[in-house]
Amino acid sequence: MELLQWIADAHRRSRSLVGALREEELLPPMQEIVNPFHWEIGHVAWFQENWVLRHGCRREPLFARSDEFYDSITITHDERWELPLPTIHEALAYLGRVEEATLEVARERGEEPEMRELLLLTVGHQDMHNEAFTYMHQTLGYAQPAASECPDLEQAEAAIGDREFGAGSHFLGAARNGDFCFDNERWGQEVDHGPFAISRCPVTQSDFCAFVDDKGYERLEFWSREGRTWLAQQHESELTARLHPIYWRKRGHEWQRRHFDEWLPLEDDLPVHHITWFEAEAWCRWADRRLPTELEWEVAAGEGEPAGKRDKPWGNEPTSPRRANLDWTRPGCTPVQAHPDGDTPGGVRGLHGNVWEWTADDFRPFPGFSPMVYREYSAPWFGDRKVLKGGAWATPSRLVRNGFRNFFQPWRSDAIAGFRSCALG
Repeated sequence: MELLQWIADAHRRSRSLVGALREEELLPPMQEIVNPFHWEIGHVAWFQENWVLRHGCRREPLFARSDEFYDSITITHDERWELPLPTIHEALAYLGRVEEATLEVARERGEEPEMRELLLLTVGHQDMHNEAFTYMHQTLGYAQPAASECPDLEQAEAAIGDREFGAGSHFLGAARNGDFCFDNERWGQEVDHGPFAISRCPVTQSDFCAFVDDKGYERLEFWSREGRTWLAQQHESELTARLHPIYWRKRGHEWQRRHFDEWLPLEDDLPVHHITWFEAEAWCRWADRRLPTELEWEVAAGEGEPAGKRDKPWGNEPTSPRRANLDWTRPGCTPVQAHPDGDTPGGVRGLHGNVWEWTADDFRPFPGFSPMVYREYSAPWFGDRKVLKGGAWATPSRLVRNGFRNFFQPWRSDAIAGFRSCALG
């Protein structure tokens, strides 16, 4: 029953994010970080049909030309603007047929291990594209999509300072217990770590504003060689110097932030977001701090468990709005003081939800990496991306576990990404 609910929920979210767009919004100007909306919604349908109905059930395609239009492996990014694509109404109708057939398969065969893996793979894939649709709305300055609900916001004074951890070991990666995971978590092993101290809350917009006001973007001593190269590219593309996060502007003496199509006064206590890895790294150097490693982040999220392994920072109880800002319950970030029920036993807050958190690590395979049936999910991207952890407000809670690994190029600012930091030494 839960799997059926997940399939229906993912499809409902896809339709809400694309179905209400105006005709002229469906085909935005070509950018590396966006797709035509009516291509991407067709791709979501094609992916589920390809793996569940065609690969898993050996059925004939529901749409005869779907491979020509929607296969992301064979159709390059730039080609997607040139294809004679079906209309948005035809693409949404295709999506509906795929949903109906997939739900039927899930009812009949959802308990079969191989079919369950295909179903969970395609739900996760659709969840990620739904989050990407959200990024595209923000990138393009479209109107804010509707949230699921707006429950009362529980807040409590956030603990300040760092949570210290002694040297120890942690089981990093997935256990071979039969639970579904994406292949970049395969397979886990016990890994030793040294002592470290990690901030109890993510870096706030106020924290980052101090770096901006201190001319942090102009002081190249805070930027790595790759970061300086990225800064130079921003200056060239924008014709003006990049002196602040991408969606910030200053009016008089006050900073503002663009949230979809609306400019808002900068909220001091929100976690800073839409930040590149290079900007996070530069802030850390300015503050005499550093980014946590993936291992350190997981140790902080899993504290209190003898094996260092549990699903969520607060334990294994279900996610709720009191614990984390996930599931589109609000159309944006909440203050770092919010969601106190999501604290770890040691008082580290906000590890799940609000913003994805950059880590110091390159995205690389674990020892014993074993690709899943969709072999292109992880392997092509090892080495040129950074690992992010924890999920954002537009991430479904069913996707987020302490061990889940997201990955983006370090120059990407469209993701709802922020960071927390560790003490030096």
